[in-house]
Amino acid sequence: MKARIGIIGTGWVGTSVAFSTLLAGHARELWLYDQRTAVAEGEALDMTDGAAFYPRCAVSAVPLAQMREADIVVLAAGRNGRPDESRLDLLRDNARIAAGMGRALAGFGGIVIVVTNPVDVLTRVVAAAAGLPPERVIGTGTLLDTARLRERLALHLNVSPNSVHAQVVGEHGDSSVVLWSGASVGGVALRDWPGWPADEEPTVAGHVRRAAYDVIQRKGATNHAIGLVATELIGAIVNDERRILPVSRVQDGACGIRGVALSLPALVGAGGAVQVLEPAMDAAERAALAASAAVLERAFATLAG
Repeated sequence: MKARIGIIGTGWVGTSVAFSTLLAGHARELWLYDQRTAVAEGEALDMTDGAAFYPRCAVSAVPLAQMREADIVVLAAGRNGRPDESRLDLLRDNARIAAGMGRALAGFGGIVIVVTNPVDVLTRVVAAAAGLPPERVIGTGTLLDTARLRERLALHLNVSPNSVHAQVVGEHGDSSVVLWSGASVGGVALRDWPGWPADEEPTVAGHVRRAAYDVIQRKGATNHAIGLVATELIGAIVNDERRILPVSRVQDGACGIRGVALSLPALVGAGGAVQVLEPAMDAAERAALAASAAVLERAFATLAG
């Protein structure tokens, strides 16, 4: 199955999402929108020139209003983070843009994927502005953090990342929570793996949290990895894969959290993030998740000021 996929924002991130989506073959039509109309048109023309090298798809720049006819809309509009600021420092600038895009999608019948940072708070902003149910406004959340964690553990253990089962939950940001107590490798608990240095866990978690800052400091933005992440999420929806993925959505009571958008493992398919699961956590992890939710609640509250 292929879908009509719209991407709002054709900066670094939006174009990476678009290009990854084209190569994956998920779209029968790919629509690009940017306030800089000429840029969106130029990107569409550039991608169309390469049509011989990706699965058949019609790429075009469209007006914002046409996004309401898409099956999936990816929100990638907003400014990038600077080397000296956290994701939450981006909040006020990007929340204004996200709210406007959400209002433009009021009554939308498809699924919105939020990529713009700070992704958790903006997922909540878009859901409220668009008036859409929580399962149909999904932030990429800690899906990228989880990929980074698995990659680093795989390097340390000299195994494939596909054999590492570990996840990050909570904020996509500085208060994210690595669920070490449930991490496993090939069915063996990570903490039982021969030679695994448990005292290194805080260091590994720190590397995962700082990964984006390291990229931003060197090239000004992160875009390729998040483009792949967004495409993976699009594929789970388009193909109704019913995969369990750590994505952000407004929570409705899971783990005692209500009204805050953050990442927990969720069943993702054609209807969106339709079921949130409560992962096994030890007491410290549960407390850290509650603290992460509080960070995000305070950040959202600043928008009313």
